[in-house]
Amino acid sequence: MVRAAYLLPCLGRIEIDRQATGVQFVTVEDTTGRFHASHGQVEPASEQLLSEPKIVARLATLSPNPKLDWGAWSGDYARVRDAIAGSYPAIFSNFNERIKDPRGFDRPLPARERRWATPNGKANFISPRSLSEDPDLPLVREGVLTLITVRSNDQFNTTVYGYNDRLRGINGTRMVVLMNKDDMAERGLAEGQEVDLLGAAGDNVQRIVRGLRVVAYDVPRGCCVGYYPECNPLLPLWHFAEGSKVPAAKSIPVRIARRA
Repeated sequence: MVRAAYLLPCLGRIEIDRQATGVQFVTVEDTTGRFHASHGQVEPASEQLLSEPKIVARLATLSPNPKLDWGAWSGDYARVRDAIAGSYPAIFSNFNERIKDPRGFDRPLPARERRWATPNGKANFISPRSLSEDPDLPLVREGVLTLITVRSNDQFNTTVYGYNDRLRGINGTRMVVLMNKDDMAERGLAEGQEVDLLGAAGDNVQRIVRGLRVVAYDVPRGCCVGYYPECNPLLPLWHFAEGSKVPAAKSIPVRIARRA
C-alpha cells in the first residue's frame, strides 16, 4: 500500500486574514462552551499562506458543485456563519450579530441550566460496567504496562507550544515515559535511560514509538505515562470507548524495550 501525507501550510489564528470582502475573523469555542470571535493581529508569515476556509474551498472546487458557491463562502466568512445559523438555529440563531459581542455567547448546555433529560428529572450517575475489566484488552498480562497518554500544561489539544511541563517537572523534551519505580526496578531500568515503547494489543500489528527517556514518577504500579500526540501510534484504531467511540488513550497496552 502506498501512503502519502500532504502538508498544507495555512494562516494561523494570530495572523491577519484578508479575503475578497476584506479582513475576516473566525469563531472559536472555549472550554466553558462559550463562542467568541478570534481576530488576527500580525501580518502573515508568507504571502503564499492560505486560510483554512480557502484551502477547504479550493479542495471542494476540484469537483465543482453548482449548488455551492465555495468562492463566495471563502471570501466572506459571514456567509459561512449564516449557513451554520440556518442549519443549527437552536444554537446559532442570529450568529453574525451575537458574535459581535466581545464576550461572545454561550452554547446551550442543559447541565449548566440544571436541566436533566432523565425520567426523574435529576442528574443520574451510572457506574461503568466494570472497573476491573477492559472490554477489548486484559489489564493484567506478563510484562505489559497500561500506557496513559496526557498533555502538558502548555498544550492545547494536539498543538504544542513548548517543551517544559511545569505540571510534572519535565523540561526540554516531550519524548519521555513516566514510570513507577518498582516497574523500573523490575525491568532493570534507570532514570534517564532511553527505551522504546512497543504496542502489545495482540493483533499482530507492529506499533512502536522510539527514543523515550525513562522518568521515575508517582504513577500506579503496572501503568506508565507518555504525551500525546507523540504516543498516538501505539493506540489501535479499534480500541475505543463503547458508547462515545472516543479512542481509549488512557488504556493502551505496551511493552518496554531497552535501546542498545
